[in-house]
Amino acid sequence: MKESTYKNYDDLPLFLNAAMVAQVLGVAPSSAYELMHEKDFPTLRVGSRMVVPKEKFIEWVEQHMKGGGDA
Repeated sequence: MKESTYKNYDDLPLFLNAAMVAQVLGVAPSSAYELMHEKDFPTLRVGSRMVVPKEKFIEWVEQHMKGGGDA
């Protein structure tokens, strides 16, 4: 697994693109792009672009965490 380049949510921009989602989650850009096409992922379409609002991304991460974040 790749290490995230972001250390906390405050460092994130208001909207994340697929590359940023990949960096935050520590996954390949292709995996982030696939995730952004999932039905329950909070993607906002702006023309042909897809972005994720920061607050909705944080909510999604917290809803999908298992084990209360024990790492």
